[in-house]
Formats: sequence, structure tokens, C-alpha cells
Amino acid sequence: MRGADGPGSAHVTQRRKAIVTGSATGVGAASALALARRGYDVLINYSKSNREAEQSERACREAGADTLLARGDVAEDAACRALVETAIARWGRLDALVNNAGVTTFSGPSNWEVLDAEVFQRIYGVNLVGAFQMIRAAVPHLKAARGAIVNVSSIAGSLGIGSSIPYIASKGALNSLTLHLARALAPEVRVNAVCPGLITSRWFVEGVGQENYEKIKAGFERNAPLARACTPEDVAEAVVWLVDGARSVTGELIQLDSGMHLGSMPGRR
Repeated sequence: MRGADGPGSAHVTQRRKAIVTGSATGVGAASALALARRGYDVLINYSKSNREAEQSERACREAGADTLLARGDVAEDAACRALVETAIARWGRLDALVNNAGVTTFSGPSNWEVLDAEVFQRIYGVNLVGAFQMIRAAVPHLKAARGAIVNVSSIAGSLGIGSSIPYIASKGALNSLTLHLARALAPEVRVNAVCPGLITSRWFVEGVGQENYEKIKAGFERNAPLARACTPEDVAEAVVWLVDGARSVTGELIQLDSGMHLGSMPGRR
């Protein structure tokens, strides 16, 4: 773990503090960088992508943030507690938690034979249980700072579409958790979720392959009212707004799907 400034420096104490899980690449990396530019010091978390995590950390440092780089699988409660303890040991406070870490299997809607209990448990372990464990560990510090939590969910959880049944179900559960905790943690902590549709990130490309991804993207853009897929930076913009600007907003599930939840556009082919 590295920081841009020594503990106790004026820079470290004046800026607000955030943990972003799964922030080596994609939405997590974009959110960490956007928060750094907004005036937050950030803990970059990853489980496997060490090189990319170092790049994400470097970008945040260059944006002026004091940074921490911490490996940990949020499916493990001890790892979640360690992430929070690392941040508090360094900074003494925590203002924001972004639960972005997520996994799936790209099995499609009807290939049920590959979906055994182990697959469900792994996806739920990261996408739902991991988010809860991170929140549980962070809540005392977030309450003290009157901070904010943003869960990175998906339109899968509200529309029942997505890469696999366990992923869809895990995001639906994450949405329910968001609504419950928005009530339970008020008024000290605001809890919201962002629900992107198709995102132009390597995570999806690696899951389905470049050719299939281009077909899916073309279909999405043909049917979505705004005719565009979401970028990681689009999601990060919404995350930062919910963390830092939406002082009267809690319990919201923000749809970032270019209007796809409205239904296909009539007359488009």
C-alpha cells in the first residue's frame, strides 16, 4: 500500500475519504478517478488485476489524491474488515463507500445446466454478501462522517435480463438491500444504487467475445431511446453525484440504461 503524502499531512486531513471496491478497471477505476478529481482520497481495491490496479492508483495520485492500494476479495468478511481498517488507520475517517466489485458467468438465459450451487454462491458472495459485509464494516465510520454509500447494481436486477440467472438475481437482491439500508441507516448515511445497462468496458467484451459484444451493443443502441451504450465514465459521473452532490437523495435506484427500461423504440430496425 502506498500513499501520496505521509500520514498526518495537511493534504491527507483536508480531503474526504472513499473506498471503491473492484476499482482496478472499468466502472470502479473510473469512479475512483472521478472521486479523486472531486477532492477525495481513495482506497483502490482489487482481487486479481494487480497491474491494472497500480495504474488506477497512479491515475488517482496524479489527480491529487492520497491513495491506498489494497488487495482483497469482498466475498470474505475478514477482507472487508481489513479494507476498512486500512483506510481508517491511514486517514482516521471514511466519507464514502462505493460497492462496485462484481462477478458473473455469461451463461445466457436458458443454459441452466451450468448453474450449480457453487456458481450461485460465488456470484452472490461477491455481488450481494460482499456489499453487505463492506457496509457492515464501514457503517460506524460513515455514520460519524454523515457519509454515503453507492451500490453499483444493474438493470438486470429490475428488468430481469442479463448475463445469467444468478447475476440477475444477485442484482435484484442488491437493489432490495439498498432500499432497506436507506431506511435503516437514515439520517446519518445516504444509500443509493446505480443500475447501468450495457457498459462499454472490457469486462463484458471478455465475457462474450468481441464479435458477440459488437452484435449485442448494436442491438442495444438500436432499441434504447438514447441510442447509446453507457461508458464507465457515465456511471462514474452518477456515482460521484450520489456521493457528493445529492444531499436529499437516498433509497434511489438510478437507471443508467439510455432509457432501455422504457421499452424498445417503435419504428427502429
